[in-house]
Amino acid sequence: MSHNAFEELQWRGLIFDYMEGVPELLAKEKVTVYNGFDPTADSLHVGHTLPLIALARLQRFGHTPIAVAGGGTGMIGDPSGKSSERQLLSREQIEYNVSCIQKQLAHLLDFEVKSNPARLVNNADWLLKLNLVDFLRDIGKHFTVNYMLAKDSVKSRIDREEGISFTEFSYMLLQSYDFLHLYDTFGCKLQTGGSDQWGNITAGAELIRRVRGGQAYGMVYHLITKADGTKFGKTESGSVWLDPNKTSPYRFYQFWLNTDDRDVVKYLKYFTFFTREEIAELEASLAERPEQREPHRALARAMTQMIHGETALARAEQASQALFGGELETLTAAEIADIFSEVPSCEVPRHQLEGEGYPLVDLLVTAGVAKSKGEARRNIQEGGIYVNNRRVEDLNRAVHLQDALQGQFVVLRKGRKNYTLVRLLA
Repeated sequence: MSHNAFEELQWRGLIFDYMEGVPELLAKEKVTVYNGFDPTADSLHVGHTLPLIALARLQRFGHTPIAVAGGGTGMIGDPSGKSSERQLLSREQIEYNVSCIQKQLAHLLDFEVKSNPARLVNNADWLLKLNLVDFLRDIGKHFTVNYMLAKDSVKSRIDREEGISFTEFSYMLLQSYDFLHLYDTFGCKLQTGGSDQWGNITAGAELIRRVRGGQAYGMVYHLITKADGTKFGKTESGSVWLDPNKTSPYRFYQFWLNTDDRDVVKYLKYFTFFTREEIAELEASLAERPEQREPHRALARAMTQMIHGETALARAEQASQALFGGELETLTAAEIADIFSEVPSCEVPRHQLEGEGYPLVDLLVTAGVAKSKGEARRNIQEGGIYVNNRRVEDLNRAVHLQDALQGQFVVLRKGRKNYTLVRLLA
């Protein structure tokens, strides 16, 4: 472990930029640090875990973390990194989103430790009470338009034909006021965020200097990029969410398991609490035994356990084995549908499995596993056909209702990994 938090974050390759004095601050003092999370959806996604886990790292070094749910700033919308105006959410939707993400923000931080317990606050508690005229007099006067126009989040939008509304233009003032409020209330000296937040963060530190004569600091992390050029946290089916109802633990596990070899060591440093020695061992295994994918499994296990817990991890690993001949009978209907959602499928009336059952040879043709009954028989004779991952050797085998997993599915497999899902219709 590093001697201080800055060294640790730097070794892990997280730090993109920082204000002068941050390394000394984190080395010599125990500071209060905050990171904001705007409620643009009813769940955080995997991209949010980087600054959230970084807060947890800072806490482990004795610093006091504050996670700010942006119930107030979410009413406006941050223009940073956006090429066009955000669609404004209703107050009710924002309040609902905040209630959802607060639970996720609280998951990774320690609120019980006596020396430096984490705090979770909602900036709606102070921003929505502001009086417009007082705010413009007391806060707005410290920002020149020229200063605001020079910030990347504003400048990049000014250069576009659609420009930027006054609503989003004012976001910087609100985030700056957040920093001032937390400085006054909790003695917060450091704000962190993604590199796209640099302008907002430095503006907040400047406001504290002008209004209070105090010294505040900012530090930003790299925005995550993938080696293949695609956007981190996105799959063909959409964003990877922390809410298990939006992205199942199985899908979450698979997302990390499928990390590109070129990214996996970087992600181990970014997202896990593995030590330098443990990561070095996993990096060595990648070089020496790449086919075993030890770093990928370690990453998937660590992240799934961290976000969803041990039980969900065990279920995700069990589900992952299903595609490699593992047990299917103990899986839930939802898990089976999730695991085999991308394989070919067909629908068969339930009554056809009643009585003497549905001849497997016929079912293989119906499901498209074999082109003809003759081919189906040959496949069975050669030992290449499986029902619910159990090899079939009897040419006269029929599929019955008792074969239906959770009463809804039959999984056919040809060879090692050619699956077809049979769905039973009422």
